[in-house]
Parts: sequence; C-alpha cells; structure tokens
Amino acid sequence: MTTQTSTPSPAGNTGFRLPKWAGSFGFQIIAALIVGLGLGLLAKYTGSTKASPNALGATLQTIGSSYVSLLQTAVVPLIFTAVVSSISNLRQVSNAAKLAWNTLLWFAITSLIAVLIGIGLGVLLQPGASTGITEEAKYTGKSGDWWAFLVGLFPKNFLGLGASTTVTEGVATTAVSFNVLQILVIAIAVGVAALKVGKAAEPFLNLNASALAVIQKVLWWIIRIAPLGTVGLIGNAVAVYGWDTIGSLGKFTFAIYVGLALVLFVVYPVLVRTHGLSVKQYFSGVWPAVQLAFVSRSSVGTLPLTQRVTERSLGVPRAYASFAVPLGATTKMDGCAAIYPAISAIFVAQFFGIQLDFSQYLLIALVSVLGSAATAGTTGAVVMLTLTLSTLGLPLAGVGLLLAIDPILDMGRTAVNVAGQALVPTIVAKRQGILDEALYNAPRNGDPFVDDDAEPAADPSAADAGASTGSDGRELAGTKA
Repeated sequence: MTTQTSTPSPAGNTGFRLPKWAGSFGFQIIAALIVGLGLGLLAKYTGSTKASPNALGATLQTIGSSYVSLLQTAVVPLIFTAVVSSISNLRQVSNAAKLAWNTLLWFAITSLIAVLIGIGLGVLLQPGASTGITEEAKYTGKSGDWWAFLVGLFPKNFLGLGASTTVTEGVATTAVSFNVLQILVIAIAVGVAALKVGKAAEPFLNLNASALAVIQKVLWWIIRIAPLGTVGLIGNAVAVYGWDTIGSLGKFTFAIYVGLALVLFVVYPVLVRTHGLSVKQYFSGVWPAVQLAFVSRSSVGTLPLTQRVTERSLGVPRAYASFAVPLGATTKMDGCAAIYPAISAIFVAQFFGIQLDFSQYLLIALVSVLGSAATAGTTGAVVMLTLTLSTLGLPLAGVGLLLAIDPILDMGRTAVNVAGQALVPTIVAKRQGILDEALYNAPRNGDPFVDDDAEPAADPSAADAGASTGSDGRELAGTKA
C-alpha cells in the first residue's frame, strides 16, 4: 500500500498573478486609451455634448480636467527647484557654456527641419483648398507678437504670478496663472546668485535639493495615476469633439499628422542613427514620456517623466539633463511651433485665396524657428499661429476655423514636442562625449518607476556602488522611496 503525499505550493504562487507586461506603464496607458475611447463613444452616442454633458460625459470631463490640474499644480515648484539644482550641478561639468550653446543650436536645427517639412506638406497637399466651409470665422483670443519674448523676460513678481478677471452676466471670475518663462528666468537668476555667493549659499542649495526630492516624489504619485487621467482625457475628447468635428477639415488634420509622423518616425531616427545610436533604444527609452504627453497635452506637465527617461533610459548625465530638459519643455516645440504654424498658415492663405511668395515662405521658417522662444511666456500653439499670421499679414479670422479641432491636433503635437525635448540632450551629450552609452543600450524593463520601488541593496558594497552613481551626475534627487 502506498501513501500519497501532496507537496505544498511555494509561497506566493497560490494566487492569480498578472503577466509582467500587464503591469508596465506603457501597457496601462494603451489600455486606458482603449477604455477612454470606448467610454467617450458611449457618452457621445447617448447624447452628451460640450454644452450639456450627460452623467458619463461629465464624469469623464471631471476626471480629465482634475488630472491636468494636478500636473499643473506641481509644475511651478518643480521648474524652480529643478533649474536651481541644475545650475548648481553645472559646477560638475567643465564645458557648461559649450553644452548650453550646442543645446540651443540643435533646438534651432531640428525646428528648421520640422518647419520645412510643414511647408512642403502645405504646398503639396493644399489643405485649405475646397474645404466646403462657408461660415465666417472669428477669433478674439490672445494673439502673439514679437514683444512677447522680451516682455515675458521681466517678472512682475517673484512667483511669476499673473491674474485675469472676466465678467460674464454680472459675475466676475478671476483666474490665476503662472508665467513659465518668468519662473525660468527667476530660477536661473537665483541659481547663478547662489553659485556666486559660494559657501554661504550651501544651506539654501541643500534645502532646494531636499524640496526638489519631495516635489519629485509627489509628481511621481501623480504620474502613476496617469492611466486614470488618460481615461478621462481621451474619453472627454471623443465625447466632445468626435470624428465628425474634423469634418471638412479632414485634409488639414491629415496634413498635420503626416508632418508629425515624418518628424517623429523619420527625422528623429535619422538624427539618432547619424550619431551612431540605436533607433530602437531611443524609442523604447523615450516612449513612456511620449505616451503621457499625447494624453495630457502638456510638455511642462510631462517634464518630470521626460527628464527621468532622458537620464535613466537615454544615458544623459543628470547635471546636463536637468538643465536641457526644463529648457526644452518651455522653448523646444517642433510640433506646436514648427509643423503646426507652417501648415496652418498655408491653410489660411489657401482658404482666403491669398497667394504666398517665396519671401513669405522664408518668413514662416524664420517665425517658426524663433517663435517658440518669442511665445514662451504665453505658450500655446494658437498663440504661435497668431504670431505667424500677424507676421505674414494673413487674416487672424483663420484661427477661428481651426479652434474646433485643436484638442485633437494638440495630442500629436505635444507628443512630438516631448520626443524632441529628449532627443536634443541625447544628441548633444553624444557629440560632447558625456553620454553613458552602456545605459543607453541597456535592456528596458518597461517601467519608468522601477527605481522608486527598488529595495535597498543587501550587500554593502552594492549599496556603495549604487550611491556612487550620484557622483557622475546621473542620479536623480529623491529617487529612492
């Protein structure tokens, strides 16, 4: 007679466990996009509109707007503390001035390539011809002008704070906003002053570094719930705008997305390959930030994740990345300030039957390359477009034609913006010989938050090795939980 014995299951294997890929940030965002699309369509076809949303439409709108508000709330302290820290970290970099100059140069080079693609598509596809639109368009919003850059450089107060009041039916509403360019200027001034003061400023720099670590931790919590925000943002966009909103502007929308795709999937890979780097590694490294940018429509809101992947996945030293990425988030906009205004200006000219000559095409290129800086104090593709139209002498009424589909276009524009903001520091670091190519070529785990959850090393020597990564400038402040 034999006795049967059962072998107990190993601890931890008794319950259901999701596949590893299902827990990755990228998969969660894609799943949220699908869910948001489905809920948005459901809301739209059950009668939800922008003016009178139903229960589902209102829920999606609230979730989406609340998530964007959370991102924007943490952006101002992040920019200030990150820039001050980056300037103090530049003490570790011997060629800081050369890095800064090369960064600005490559910002301009990539913007020029993008705007030339936009002009070519506008001329080739003729998006403003035969639209079938007959109603008169009006635009009464904010317009860009060439003084915006100079005026925006001078802060009106220490916080770069502004307020505007509107009166509707006898009810006054005041909105508070921050001028990102002014905050950047203030942070640069404070950082440089701290370096000049020297030893007496060490307590301040230590406090700033601690504040940055805390702010980053809060931002990581916010970014971790990005899939939930994605459901609301995409769902609301579909419910409010839908595909029928594109309507007669389908050719224009197609031209914009073709231009964005050419820059993201052709120009950027060519630049990466030209510098001897792997295209696959670039996309696998930057993709989490591109996904978040697509759904949030905010380069500045995506800034912490962009900086994380630039340092941890693309191998750019922190001392340089913490300077270049925040700068790029406010001034580097290949989607919003290059492709979009170029195609849009040609669309407006064609719509109103205005012939553009060669000199005006040159003006479009000039405005697009310089305009992102000129509109940095009042960021937005619409403001950039008004600046382009004003410079060319084209009717601003054309802006009103395009406002209806702007949110649909803004998703793609912001994704390209963020991809470029990570690309330029990578290229410059490679050219200057400071790129960590071993880190760039390392296998991706698909989770940009893995370092926050890592347990302390059990081996003291391993712990020492991990701590030493901060000395070469690649360790983010506050990345350990």
